[in-house]
Amino acid sequence: PARAWPRAAARAHLMATFTPWVVIPVYNHEHAIGQTLLHVLASGLPCLLVDDGSDPACAGVLRELARTHAPQARLLRLEENQGKGGAMLAGFREAASLGASHVLQIDADGQHDADDIPRFISAARAAPDAAICGQAVYDESVPKGRLYGRYITHVWVWINTLSFAVKDSMCGFRVYPLPHVLQLIDAEPIGRRMDFDSDILVRLVWRGMPVVNLPTRVHY
Repeated sequence: PARAWPRAAARAHLMATFTPWVVIPVYNHEHAIGQTLLHVLASGLPCLLVDDGSDPACAGVLRELARTHAPQARLLRLEENQGKGGAMLAGFREAASLGASHVLQIDADGQHDADDIPRFISAARAAPDAAICGQAVYDESVPKGRLYGRYITHVWVWINTLSFAVKDSMCGFRVYPLPHVLQLIDAEPIGRRMDFDSDILVRLVWRGMPVVNLPTRVHY
């Protein structure tokens, strides 16, 4: 089993250096990303857009957004599509180079409620060594098939972690303590496509990371 981190020392360091950044992986969401970015920046946090090999139309929109909203918005361009996980892994490393202690992940398509960002950051400040995980509260827009598929994945996560610590393993709205994440991704392969959200949480729980679950509204 993977070793747990020294909790007291890690927590004290993260409290002293608390510097959250938002990371948004983007692949061909040129029609939604502008509004999503505006809502994110309204929280007062800096934001890193990770262009995951988008087509020229979306790439152009992202370049213009980064130019218009600099220095609060930065852009990292991946020339070839890596998948959501690959984009987030690149985003983690870039955020660390920019001085981040924590990364708040949110989707580019506007389905997450960016008004909840201050609540997630407050929870991360109170528990800086924990993963702050969104627990999706859906409205009538969610397809029923999506709900059933998500439940199957949740059961897989509960079995693999031998706990119910993670209430929603697929919600892509969460905060990570960055030093712990970098230690993990340097040591183990992480799912680079849509398996990323569940895979990284399972591996963080295996390593002893506590989880705080926050209900948050999701609109499809």
